[in-house]
Amino acid sequence: MTILVTIVHVLICFLLIFIVLVQGGKGAEVGAVFGGSSQTLFGSRGATTFLGKLTTVFAALFMLTSLILTVTSLRGGGTVVRPVASRPVPAQELPAMPPQTQNPKVPQPGK
Repeated sequence: MTILVTIVHVLICFLLIFIVLVQGGKGAEVGAVFGGSSQTLFGSRGATTFLGKLTTVFAALFMLTSLILTVTSLRGGGTVVRPVASRPVPAQELPAMPPQTQNPKVPQPGK
């Protein structure tokens, strides 16, 4: 299931990027400030376009699949590569500790 959700997540990601890039920018009217007049510079943009609604839907789906992937990875439902340092080391593989030597430069108490 994790693989399927990951594939859907990546597809939604690419579609969301494509839809956002196809839309006209909101700042396209800012160029009219220096020469012409723009009624929508800081006001409402009017009716929401089809691409705007589609962006909202894909953004919600992207967040939903992100949440699903996070929950499944925390529950251990997916395959997670764990770092080598996190696995327990058996006692046979532990290196031998060197014998404790006293540092001659450090004065010992009572001497």
